[in-house]
Amino acid sequence: MKLTVVGGGSTYTPELIDGFARLRDTLPITELVLVDPAAERLDLVGGLARRIFAKQDHAGKIVTTTDLDAGVEGADAVLLQLRVGGQAARQQDETWPLECGCVGQETTGAGGLAKALRTVPVVLDIAERVRRTNPDAWIIDFTNPVGIVTRALLQAGHKAVGLCNVAIGFQRKFAGLLGVTPSEVHLDHVGLNHLTWERAVRLGGPEGENVLPRLLAEHGDSIADDLRLPRPVLDRLGVVPSYYLRYFYAHDEVVRELGTKPSRAAEVAAMEKELLDMYGDPALDEKPALLAKRGGAFYSEAAVDLAASLLGGGGSPYQVVNTYNNGTLPFLPDDAVIETQAAVGARGATPLPVAPVDPLYAGLIANVTAYEDLALEAALRGGRDRVFKALLAHPLVGQYAYADGLTDRLIAHNREHLAWA
Repeated sequence: MKLTVVGGGSTYTPELIDGFARLRDTLPITELVLVDPAAERLDLVGGLARRIFAKQDHAGKIVTTTDLDAGVEGADAVLLQLRVGGQAARQQDETWPLECGCVGQETTGAGGLAKALRTVPVVLDIAERVRRTNPDAWIIDFTNPVGIVTRALLQAGHKAVGLCNVAIGFQRKFAGLLGVTPSEVHLDHVGLNHLTWERAVRLGGPEGENVLPRLLAEHGDSIADDLRLPRPVLDRLGVVPSYYLRYFYAHDEVVRELGTKPSRAAEVAAMEKELLDMYGDPALDEKPALLAKRGGAFYSEAAVDLAASLLGGGGSPYQVVNTYNNGTLPFLPDDAVIETQAAVGARGATPLPVAPVDPLYAGLIANVTAYEDLALEAALRGGRDRVFKALLAHPLVGQYAYADGLTDRLIAHNREHLAWA
C-alpha cells in the first residue's frame, strides 16, 4: 500500500508518522511518500520519520520528494495537509480582520475566507494531477478550511473525503471522563466543519444510551474550561459546541482578547522553529512532547482510521467526516458539505440519519453554508464583488462597511496568491 502526504514537510507530520507506525496492523503501509516544495524542511522531517519507523520496527519505506507528480504516482491514497503562504499568511489572516473590529482567525470569518481563496485553486491543481496519474486514488483532505476545500474537490468529481480532528478530540475526552475505551463512544455530531455541536454521546453505537446529560452534570466545569465558555451556557444549551463556536457566541469578547496578545500564528511560528531544530537531531527517534502544543491532537488516529476504511482495511465502521449532505440535513442543499457521523468504506462515506436539528443550530448552519457557497464561487472565479458578497454573508462580518474594508485588506494582503488580483 502506497500513501502520499502532500505537505509532508509540515511540523505536524511526525504526529502522523507516529500513528502510521503504531497502527500498522490497521493500515499496512509499504511505501510512504512525503511531498513538499520546501526541501530543507522536508529533509529534517523525513529524517525523523525514518528514525520513528525504525525505532518501532516498521518495515515500510519512506520517500521524500519535491516532485508532486512523482510523489502521487501509484498512490492508493493522498493526504493533503498544506498551507499556502505558510505561517506568514496565517499571521496576516489573524491580524488584519481585527483592524475592522472582526475576529481574526485562520479558518472562519475574513481570515478563513482569505485562506480558502489561496487554497482552493492549489488543491484542485494537485487533485487533477493525482487523477491523471492514478484516478482510483482517494484524496483525504485535512487542509483548512476543510468544508470548503472538500466541497471544491467533490464538485470537481474527485474521490475525496474531508477530515477534522475536533470530533476525535471530543471522543477521546469523553471516553476518558467516562472511563471507557474511545471505540465505545459514539457522537451525535452535527453541523459544518468548525461549526458543530455534540447533541448526544452514546455508549456502544448509534443506538446506545445517551450519557451526555451525565457528562454535563458531572464534568461540565472541565468541558466548559476546555471550550473557554461559561458553564451556564452549556447547561442552558444541553449540548457541547465545538470550541470554534466561541467566535460566534462571544465574538466581541474574543476580538478584545485577540487585540491584547500575540497571535496564535506567532506562537506557532516560534514553536515550529524549535520543533525543526529538534527534528534535525539525529538522536531523536520519537515525536517530541512539544508537538502536542502545536495542535492537531489525535490527527494521526483519525487519518489512519479513515484511510484504512476507504482502502478496504480495518477502520471503524462509523467515523465523523466531511462529505456531501445528500438530504441528511433537509434544510441544506444536497451538494452542501456537512460534518457528521458516516458509514465509511471502500465506496466512500455515507452520512448516518440525523434527528431534526433545533432552529438555534439549523439557522447558523444554513447561514454559514450560504457563506461557503459564495466563498467557493469567489475562490473558483475570483473578483472583488464575489469576495465582498461572501464577507457580507458571513455572520461574523455581516455589515457592508465591514465587508468593504475587509475586502480591500484581504486583496492587499493576498495579491501574490490570487491570480485574478
